[in-house]
Amino acid sequence: MMGLMAREETRTKTRTTPRTTAPPAPRGSAAPGAGEPGGGSPRAWTMRLLVAGIVLSALNLRPAITSLGALLEEVRDGLGMSGSVAGLLTSVPPLCFAVFGVMAPRFARRFGAGAVVCAGMAAIATGLLVRPYTGSTAGFLAGSALALMGIAVSNVLMPVIVKHWFPDRVGSMTGLYSMALALGTALAAAVTVPLTDALGGSWQSGLTLWAALAVAAVLPWLPFVRGRATAPGEGERAGEQEADGAGSTPGGVGTVRGGVGPVRDGAGSVGGGVGSVRDGAGSVRAADGADGGEAHGAAAPEPARGAAPPLRITRSRTAWALAVFFGLQATAAYVTMGWMAQIFRDAGVPAGTAGLLLAVTMVMGVPLAFVIPRLATRLPHQGPIVLALGVCGLAGYAGLYLAPAAGAWAWAVLLGIANCAFPLALTMVGMRAKTGPGVAQLSAFAQSTGYLISIPGPLLVGVLYQHSGGWGLPIALMSALMIPQMVVGVLAGRDRTVEDEAGR
Repeated sequence: MMGLMAREETRTKTRTTPRTTAPPAPRGSAAPGAGEPGGGSPRAWTMRLLVAGIVLSALNLRPAITSLGALLEEVRDGLGMSGSVAGLLTSVPPLCFAVFGVMAPRFARRFGAGAVVCAGMAAIATGLLVRPYTGSTAGFLAGSALALMGIAVSNVLMPVIVKHWFPDRVGSMTGLYSMALALGTALAAAVTVPLTDALGGSWQSGLTLWAALAVAAVLPWLPFVRGRATAPGEGERAGEQEADGAGSTPGGVGTVRGGVGPVRDGAGSVGGGVGSVRDGAGSVRAADGADGGEAHGAAAPEPARGAAPPLRITRSRTAWALAVFFGLQATAAYVTMGWMAQIFRDAGVPAGTAGLLLAVTMVMGVPLAFVIPRLATRLPHQGPIVLALGVCGLAGYAGLYLAPAAGAWAWAVLLGIANCAFPLALTMVGMRAKTGPGVAQLSAFAQSTGYLISIPGPLLVGVLYQHSGGWGLPIALMSALMIPQMVVGVLAGRDRTVEDEAGR
């Protein structure tokens, strides 16, 4: 798989310029690779550690949700929740993602994205440790919100980190990240019930054990917090800046604030996070997939210009289409993660089997999350993929309505394929912007707006379930929402960028 990743090239057109040799840096200037973790081969250590951090972080982005879905009936009984309150609980993830996701670029500019993701993993671990033992619905919601806050900031920053550190492998690295996310989701759904039984049948223990995985995910990010690692080639550019008498200037990943990801550039936008460095002469060196240079971050200088202001992202129709698409697919995903096991249990399927069915739905994303981003980056229009996923979703909902138990495994597979709209949305975020700051701004806008759109869905499903006494109306609602998801997905998949539409 790593061989495939090494050969991956993005669909975007790159500009190759001969790399100039920097003059000798004066005494005291930063050496190439300064600040990177590791010894003799700093870049190799940095990249290996970063890949490990991305994979472990992705594994932690859904167990807080799917482990709860597998034990939702036990949690409801233990805390005395009604169906409506349980619907509110399943709406907490998109609410937290909307509120905290929009703050992620600001945190990253101040502290560095590596530090923010590290803190996010620590928040997940803390929230998962405390929420089962608060003894009340309010306390359980508060612990869940803490964990989901960590998930939210990591969700937004992962595409930025991937595009900066792997500008020539956006599709492959997004696929790897999405595969790990799907694997963590499926594992939590599959093994939470058996592990709970093995631990004596306590749902508190079954939910708490996932905190250990979050603790493990903290470790790879620590060097990026303490060492303030630079991206490949950043150390050389830092030396060039000092050689020119420029000193230390804003921009660049890790050159000022440290860590991985965006920092504040001269305009105050989310700059530098995906490979932009402002040198002492005021020129911008770009190393992202669109404006590119060499594969490992070698920069091509551009003519001097002033600091570019942030995009007026709300003027872009593509940004809005991508945000609505993200919101509708998130609605379907969180209804599936929160309620699908309960649908099967109400149809007479045993609890353990219902958890396995949810795991099948989630594990479909493991192979497809690697294939779909690679395919998407090779197509001029991602609309056909959107339509194919939507048709699978409609077929899965029809099966849940007509024969939930008889065809349970088939419906689980079909809905798992439909849920792969998430890695497709992440891939389109990287493809619908030309620059690093554009990707960061689009990622924050699409995810925050999209999660706001998705908040009512899981809550409404819970209310309809409680008041109708069955799953007919909730399933009809989800089927109806799949139609606009397909429409806006086709619009978001057109070959255009937010910079062209929004201007500056």
